[in-house]
Amino acid sequence: MARKINFYAGPAGLPLPALERAQKELLDFENTGMSVMEISHRSKEYDKVHNEAIELTRELLGVPDNYKIMLLQGGGNLQFAMLPMNILHGGKKADYIVTGQWAKKAFKEAKIVAGDNARCVCNMEGEKFNRLPRPEEIKINPDAAYVHICSNNTIFGTQWKNWPDTKGIPLCADMSSDIMWRPIDVKDFAFIYAGAQKNLGPSGLVVAIMRNDFLEMCSDKLPSMLQYRIHADKNSLYNTPPCFSIYILRNVLAYNKSIGGLGAIYKNNLKKGELLYGCIDKHADFYKPFVAVKEDRSYMNINFFLPTEELTTKFIDEAKKNNMVGVKGYRDVGGIRISAYNAVSVSDIEALVSFMEDFVKKSG
Repeated sequence: MARKINFYAGPAGLPLPALERAQKELLDFENTGMSVMEISHRSKEYDKVHNEAIELTRELLGVPDNYKIMLLQGGGNLQFAMLPMNILHGGKKADYIVTGQWAKKAFKEAKIVAGDNARCVCNMEGEKFNRLPRPEEIKINPDAAYVHICSNNTIFGTQWKNWPDTKGIPLCADMSSDIMWRPIDVKDFAFIYAGAQKNLGPSGLVVAIMRNDFLEMCSDKLPSMLQYRIHADKNSLYNTPPCFSIYILRNVLAYNKSIGGLGAIYKNNLKKGELLYGCIDKHADFYKPFVAVKEDRSYMNINFFLPTEELTTKFIDEAKKNNMVGVKGYRDVGGIRISAYNAVSVSDIEALVSFMEDFVKKSG
């Protein structure tokens, strides 16, 4: 059966070589006579996979030695609560920059945990999240224990290219939908977390990266599963980890390394954006982008509208006939959303752009 060109926003497509490796090893992993889903998480065979996934994360992102890498469960949504639970004890306060649905949910969970000690210092919802704030619109409080952002807006299609100036306050970021899309300087952050299901692997796994001094601020008065200190100390093996998800993460990261790492991935993502936004801008009277400011456009999630709902439905149906799935816009936005995560190739976007060019002609 032919593989589809997968534009779903998440869970999303994974690199084919990573899946083929899993297929080859599924019934007999490392000559154990068992699947990696069946062997003990304390076995030397699994331990090798677990540590390789952590080491590859450190290598590809250039994570300094004074950061711990944790492989957690519960998705990004648990991190929305777990972060303030760990840090906002003893009256500490935090600032939230709300630029989309997931940033809004992170702030909501922080309010549940910390009440008024969780503060929204900028909210773009009044403009329907169609741009990012300018520096003068963000008012960071000097007493904040951290500032929280969401680096990429999966639903509405904005993306931070330059991080906000937090005036020395530790910066925390939900990078679920664009982690490893390009090289970054991890030292800019006290804490990074990312649900795996868009750029890294299957759902159910979170990659979390925390600076040691920030980790020392974490509470030790929480239930054990909610303490970052314990997960860091136990190398993410305090309880049975999501072994298969971590195994697939290892496969994806090993493949990413083999093709040249994040530098090569970034080059591909820039080319994909150039092709797709080039087509949208070329036909600006037909494809209307949702994001109002060009420099705020996401390279991971690209939203646009067609002139009528009828044409939108036709576009989705015709795309499916052309082997492309997942192009329907999010229910609160409508239109078309193309999620062009790392596993989406330049040739996939070339096929999409060719389809879009033909669709304009046929609809004219």
